[in-house]
Amino acid sequence: MTFDLPQGAIGALLGPSGGGKSTLLEIIAGLQAPDSGEVRWQGRSLLGVPPHRRGVGMVFQDYALFPHLNVFDNVAFGLRMARRPVEEVRRRVHEALELVGLRGFERRSVTTLSGGEQQRVALARALAPRPSLLLLDEPLGALDRALRDRLLVDLRRILRGLHQTALYVTHDQEEAFTLADRVILLREGQVAQQGTPRELYHAPASAFVARFLGMENIFEGQVHTREGRLVVQTPFGVWPYPQDAAPASGRVRFLLRPDGFTLSSGASVSLQGIVREVSFRGARQRALVEVAGQRIQADFGTRQALPVAGTPITLGFEPETAFQVLEG
Repeated sequence: MTFDLPQGAIGALLGPSGGGKSTLLEIIAGLQAPDSGEVRWQGRSLLGVPPHRRGVGMVFQDYALFPHLNVFDNVAFGLRMARRPVEEVRRRVHEALELVGLRGFERRSVTTLSGGEQQRVALARALAPRPSLLLLDEPLGALDRALRDRLLVDLRRILRGLHQTALYVTHDQEEAFTLADRVILLREGQVAQQGTPRELYHAPASAFVARFLGMENIFEGQVHTREGRLVVQTPFGVWPYPQDAAPASGRVRFLLRPDGFTLSSGASVSLQGIVREVSFRGARQRALVEVAGQRIQADFGTRQALPVAGTPITLGFEPETAFQVLEG
C-alpha cells in the first residue's frame, strides 16, 4: 500500500477490524517489521531504524502509563530516556501538561485520575519529546461518547496549534472525519480510498466504501445509449448517466445517497413506495421504504414528519446530487 501524509497534516487510518490499521501503525513505529516494501518518512527509509531513533511518538488505547510514577514522571519518561538536561525536562513537561489542560497535576498519582485525564497524560508524554510524527492507536476507544467528543475537539486544537503531523487509527467514521485532514480507508491491508473527509463522504469510490460509511442503497443497472446519450436502466426506471462519472458500459453498480431524498413530488425523479420502518437516530431519522420490490434507506431531519409504517410515501431526488455510479 502507498499513501502520503503531508508535513503538519492529521491523517486517519479508518477501516473495519482486521483491516490492518494497527499493524500498519506498529510497522511505522518500528514495533513490527514489514514483510516487504519500506516505510519512508521525511525523505529517508526507516527500515532497520530502531523505534527509539525514528522520532516517532505513540499513544495507545490502554494509555500504557506507569502506575508507580506520578504524572510528572510519566510525562518526563521519554525525555529522560533521551538523556535530556534536567531543566529542559522540567520545562517540556510543564509545557506538555499546559497543552493538555493538566497543569497543576504534576504530583498526582496516575491511578487517581479519570480515564480522560489518564489519556491526556499519555498524550502529554508522547508530545513532550516533540516527535516528528505522532501515532495514535484508537486512543479514545475506551471512553464514553460525550467525553470522547470533547477530547476529539481538544486533540485537534492541540495538534493544529503545534503543526504536529499525526496519524490516528480508528474504526469510527465520526472520529476520523472530525479529527483528520486526510482519511485513508483500509480494506484487508489495502487502501480502498484516500482523500479528505468530504471527498470520501460525497464521492465514495466503491460499494465497500459506501457501505462502510453507512450508505446501503447500492443497486445494479445497465448502461446503454439512447438518442446519443448514456443512460442507466435501473430497477426504478431509466435515468441519465451522471455527468461527473467516468464513462462506463454494460452492468454497473450505483448508489442512491440516503441523505439525498426529499418528500416532494416536484423533484426531477420521484419514487413511489411503502414505508416499512422508521427509526430515530438522534440528529436524523431513517425511513426504510420498499420501492419496486427493493428496499431503500432515506434519511431526514428529526423535525420532518414522516408517514408511519405501512403507508405510501413519495421520495424525490435530484440525480446530480443523489445518484452516483460506483467503481466496484
